Amino acid sequence: MALCKKSILLFFFFFVSLSPCLSKQHAHKNNSLSLSFPLTSVPLSINISSSKIFASSLIANARPRRNPRLRGPSYNFKSTFKYSMALIVSLPIGTPPQVQQMVLDTGSQLSWIQCHKKTPRKPPPASTFDPSLSSSFSVLPCNHPICKPRVPDFTLPTSCDQNRLCHYSYFYADGTYAEGNLVNEKFTFSPSLVTPPLVLGCATDSSDAQGILGMNLGRFSFPSQAKITKFSYCVPTRQTQPGSRPTGSFYLGNNPSSAGFRYIDMLTLSQSQRTLPNLDPLAYTVELQGIRIGARRLDIPPSVFRPDAGGSGQTMIDSGSEFTYLVDEAYNKVREEILRLAGPRLKKGYVYGGVSDMCFDGDANEIGRLIGDMAFEFGKGVEILIEKEKILADVGGGVKCVGLGRSERLGAASNIIGNFHQQNLWVEFDLVSRRIGFGKADCSRSTV
Repeated sequence: MALCKKSILLFFFFFVSLSPCLSKQHAHKNNSLSLSFPLTSVPLSINISSSKIFASSLIANARPRRNPRLRGPSYNFKSTFKYSMALIVSLPIGTPPQVQQMVLDTGSQLSWIQCHKKTPRKPPPASTFDPSLSSSFSVLPCNHPICKPRVPDFTLPTSCDQNRLCHYSYFYADGTYAEGNLVNEKFTFSPSLVTPPLVLGCATDSSDAQGILGMNLGRFSFPSQAKITKFSYCVPTRQTQPGSRPTGSFYLGNNPSSAGFRYIDMLTLSQSQRTLPNLDPLAYTVELQGIRIGARRLDIPPSVFRPDAGGSGQTMIDSGSEFTYLVDEAYNKVREEILRLAGPRLKKGYVYGGVSDMCFDGDANEIGRLIGDMAFEFGKGVEILIEKEKILADVGGGVKCVGLGRSERLGAASNIIGNFHQQNLWVEFDLVSRRIGFGKADCSRSTV
């Protein structure tokens, strides 16, 4: 994606209900509080491509020996996030807390923040973390177990730097990168609600302005380390009025809207499947059954959406990918139907981002009416419905593309449901019950 800089308003609202504490020194029971944070105008630099974010799950994928049992406090935390191709959440980190912008990514394990080396002449920028200001910050030494090569469930490349500290490097498919030290640091949601020290990356050299909030099933993801058993988000629509900025919601803990959600089970992977070369065992894998365009269900065998003998065909829910990516057998069937319905309007010879060749000139609503609604169908009658008015993504220059790409162009062999097809939808990840819930909503609360 092109580098886009804009000033956005960040509004943070936290709703927290506490039972036993997250850290022993802050033990409070049966307490509840509401925290609100001020409206702040900050510059936001977006340079997040879907191929890069998905690649993070491939680079840092892991193979857990067993599913972690998540036990811990029952608490609720709510924040808003900004949506401009990536889902940006702002979380309080350190003691005292410094608010950090992070990309919400269910396809990554390691969370990392932008760190700042303090100098006498220059104060730390608001968008980066200054370790010298936090009393709970510590750097992991080289002899820490996580810094040893080939840790079974954490495959991020690590090394020992000249100061005998644990160094990591994160390289993405589009050539961008982040590197720094692995550290321990706390998330401080309030004086009475603090996580234990979590393993994070502290990037001192990066090509991006935000960090990553790694939310997959890995042992070192944010939910696993913080003992979070449930989280959800609501992605706002990108079609907003000129000058407005869409704001969605992000929950840690119970979502008050969950009574209306419809759930599907996460696919249970066998131990032998977890070691397959083309499969990410830490992704949120679901069982997609079919794709419908208009009233017509496409002739795609359900096996195309499930892992085969080599792991290809896995279907995952990924907040870190913008578009949805399909393996060739599914993509070709969708393209065939799109051409049947709106072929004369196709922008011939145009391929967006090297992954999507279903793009059009002209009025998006008119083309949308030709194509109709699209739905991803799961079991139990659950579906993700994309209405015809929202089926095309404006990619600039008057060009609109169906928000689908070929996963093989990413070097992947998976079906990846990205955040473009999660707009105006609550998506809840229930880690204890191993299920994912969906609920229609108006996620956009635009601010100017």
